[in-house]
Amino acid sequence: MFAKVSSLGLFGLNAFPVDVEIDISRGNPQFEVVGLPDTVVKESRERIRAALRSCSISFPVASVMINLAPADTKKSGSVHDMAIFMAILRGMRMISEDLEGCSFIGEISLNGDIRRINGVLPMVMLARELGIKSVFVPADNAKEASVIDGVDIYAVNNAEELIRHFRNEELLTPCEHYTPPEAAYNETLDFADVRGQQSAKKALEIAAAGGHNALLIGSPGSGKSMLAKRMPSILPPLTFEEALETTKIHSISGLLTPETPIITKRPFRSPHHTISSAGLAGGGSIPHPGEVSLAHNGLLFLDELAEFDRKTLEILRQPLEDRKVTIARASGTITYPCTIMLIGAMNPCPCGYYGHPKRKCICPKNKVAGYLSKISGPLLDRFDLHIEVAPVEFGDLSSKSKEESSAEIRKRVMAARAIQEERFKGTGIACNALITPDKLQELCPMDDAAETLMKNVFDRLGLSARAYDRILKVSRTIADIDGSEVIRKQHVAEAAQFRSLDRKYWAE
Repeated sequence: MFAKVSSLGLFGLNAFPVDVEIDISRGNPQFEVVGLPDTVVKESRERIRAALRSCSISFPVASVMINLAPADTKKSGSVHDMAIFMAILRGMRMISEDLEGCSFIGEISLNGDIRRINGVLPMVMLARELGIKSVFVPADNAKEASVIDGVDIYAVNNAEELIRHFRNEELLTPCEHYTPPEAAYNETLDFADVRGQQSAKKALEIAAAGGHNALLIGSPGSGKSMLAKRMPSILPPLTFEEALETTKIHSISGLLTPETPIITKRPFRSPHHTISSAGLAGGGSIPHPGEVSLAHNGLLFLDELAEFDRKTLEILRQPLEDRKVTIARASGTITYPCTIMLIGAMNPCPCGYYGHPKRKCICPKNKVAGYLSKISGPLLDRFDLHIEVAPVEFGDLSSKSKEESSAEIRKRVMAARAIQEERFKGTGIACNALITPDKLQELCPMDDAAETLMKNVFDRLGLSARAYDRILKVSRTIADIDGSEVIRKQHVAEAAQFRSLDRKYWAE
């Protein structure tokens, strides 16, 4: 007896169709799974035997052969359990209904319960592209799957429900299409909590408005981490397309919950400085996304930047330029997107007081140089804004006046982003930081005074071509906040002052 049931597989972010074929024939009783299954897939034999017993169904005393096609593609995980279960029932003629147009993804437990799996969202998106009408998923994944319109999603709690549905005894009802609510900012840390630091706040507002990378340098206790952790409160909300892109990465990483089936806020990732290269960029035998990809369309904050392993930091250089991470393994090559804002925070030396106006640095000169050299020139060049966070004055801390709230700053950020959205319509560019070199001169026009100042800055500071481009993009953002279509002299001057700290701290 032969039967075929549709399932879906996953390799990295790429979903692919899988046909679960079964042949039940006379011969020595056995249960084999072929088609390049990994250990977890092979172990489905025991889970399915037990699940059938829990449904009072005897496993066939025959030779049972399961083939997962295409046979030359590696299958991993427990995602195919439900499809194999249905194929056995179909092969035993316990279900007569045609399963054409249906796809099954989910893990079966020993008592027949259907357990949640990772990566449901990209698989359901593929099902829609393939024209599959109905997808049966674990109940805990149903909200996540129902985000995708155009496919009937059926939430399954246990194997008994599946059997009753296809015997027309108790039909399952398709889930309602899930529309995510607007992101709420009321629980987020607020910039109103930060006393003083007006210059740093202004710089971070520029970074948020244009999607720029920023490096915060200052002595201990000056508020670097406090400022960076409040950045999510002024970032614009995700568009639906960005939310889907981000949710796909979190879905395959198993970071979604039934309560939060789709990411509606821009991610904020802050790994510890002991993180490995694979943890930051991604890796593994089947490469999983790293922190840089989990922060896609959001913010990656690296606190105590100089404490990170230098080789780990250098891995960031290419992803920051290409906006993607490509990981090659024997099992295949996977590319994960990583369009991020990178915020770094660091002390200027091991003791933290090099350059402090009132406290003396106790570090030997070679120690200071060695500490700063952990941040290479090419990596430093990729930060659009270098922000010196000065020690907070007593007057600021004791002041009774209210500081500007995140909501007020976000209004200006949103206004600048609205200008960019109109400017970049149809180009595929989301913000000023992503302007491609071929469109730079067209989208960043300068008046004569601004152009003269830019030339002087370029010659005096000995800037690289990359630094020139980044100053121009930051100038474009400052002009947008100012409501100016043309970049003026004051915009270039403000952008250029945020590129001076490498001369102060790294000059020697």
